[in-house]
Amino acid sequence: MTPQLHGILFAYRDNPHLRELTTHRTVASIPFGGRFRMIDFMLSNMVNAGIDDIGVVMQEKCQSLLDHLGSGKDWDLARKRGGLRVLPPFNNSGTFRGKMEALQNVYSYVNEIRQDYVVMADGDVACNLDLQKVFDQHIATGADITAVCTPKYSGDPQVSTYFKADADGRVIDVLDGPHTAEGLESLKVYILSTKKLVELVDYCASHNLYSFTAAILLAKKDELKIQTYLFDGYVARLTSVASYYARSMELLHEEVGKDLFDLAHPIRTKDRSDPSTFYSPDAKVTNSLVADGCIIEGTVEDCVIFRGVHVAKDAVVRNCVLMQDTVVEEGANIRHVIADKNVTIKAHRTLAGHMSYPLAIDKLSII
Repeated sequence: MTPQLHGILFAYRDNPHLRELTTHRTVASIPFGGRFRMIDFMLSNMVNAGIDDIGVVMQEKCQSLLDHLGSGKDWDLARKRGGLRVLPPFNNSGTFRGKMEALQNVYSYVNEIRQDYVVMADGDVACNLDLQKVFDQHIATGADITAVCTPKYSGDPQVSTYFKADADGRVIDVLDGPHTAEGLESLKVYILSTKKLVELVDYCASHNLYSFTAAILLAKKDELKIQTYLFDGYVARLTSVASYYARSMELLHEEVGKDLFDLAHPIRTKDRSDPSTFYSPDAKVTNSLVADGCIIEGTVEDCVIFRGVHVAKDAVVRNCVLMQDTVVEEGANIRHVIADKNVTIKAHRTLAGHMSYPLAIDKLSII
């Protein structure tokens, strides 16, 4: 499989419903799960499948993602030939309206892909997907496009795509952004031949079309053989601040953690080489996901704690997501809070959101 598949990741979409979480970054760069970024999951899926030639198509606000990916060495993608290639925006606006327009703007890259097949995916979906199985099915069915989808609904319908398929799994209808979910939800992961991809990019360029969903999946569903691949594992899609909070809290369930962080298919991320977390004798920690490099002296319950967080003596943190290097000072009491990186919550402050409307604090804030 290794010489046959090339990976293309799209990290160009923004979502205003994620508010503070995307002020300084794209959705693909949002921290998730204690030490990861959203893009780590699909990037690791590709690496685990033996794909060692991957391009990341970026948009504006890409600096955070560039810093995170670096040379790609943490994913074993720092290579003289192939490896990780970042593709920043080359048009004047720095934005793209859709996948096909993005690929048109990096056409020389697309036209030089040396593998026979391409897997395209968005960098804002967290799941542990065996792409080898998807590719095997693609070859076995002789499909023009294989679309990975799930019978479990995980995203806001109005920013999601759904497929209706016949008994053989062939797509017979495509719903883009309906008011209610119906059919199989797309995970925005597609496999097709490199020849077909170049052909479709040329077609869209010559007809001023920009959307892969509208111009290809919907308009050509009867012309192309589009086959579904059913994925039944855990999926996290971030479509709002509330959904980010809900997906983060789901990680505290043992079965979710085992599914998403399957040791047989490891999820890789940028290494910080932090020391082990220090728990003081007075610390009380229950049902929480705590990364390396933290100092825990207070009470932490039902939380996701990223690397380098300091919870001081007599501080109480419940049902919170605290991102990298956040400090909760002595005597502070917070619950249902999402604190972005390098936030400081001063001594004896009380902050409270709600599980359906968590309080999100922007990066570098001092409260």
